[in-house]
Amino acid sequence: MPADPTHLCRSRHARRGLTLIEAIAAIVILAVGLPAVLWGIRDAARIRVDSVLVTRARWLAAERLEDILADRHSPARGYAYVVNANYPAETTVSGFTGMSRTTAIVETGGPPSFAAGTGYKTATVTVAFTGSSGASRSVVLSTMITSYTP
Repeated sequence: MPADPTHLCRSRHARRGLTLIEAIAAIVILAVGLPAVLWGIRDAARIRVDSVLVTRARWLAAERLEDILADRHSPARGYAYVVNANYPAETTVSGFTGMSRTTAIVETGGPPSFAAGTGYKTATVTVAFTGSSGASRSVVLSTMITSYTP
């Protein structure tokens, strides 16, 4: 007996759409997987922002250390100029919202034969900022400065 052409046509059309079970399965899979994907994207963006902030903070600390070293080697200023009073704290660094910079210079005399102001100093620059998660973070760089002049 030959197949009914209308029956074949109806069965092909019936197979084109999704069944209710397939639709529910797709929704469940998306409901389970999508939050994890979105969480990963959010964390990646936060990490990227934090790395940019750390890079800026490190650059600001290095800039201040370069200023201190330039003052030390300047014929007009020299070793005696490198003291805390000449490098005041900046509660807000110009052009860098949310970043503050402090400098601490500590003089350490050399051997007992060294006179005051003729040893070496440790210059430490701290740049503090708020990370993307809201936590306080800081970058600290230090260098040694000597009174020795060749």
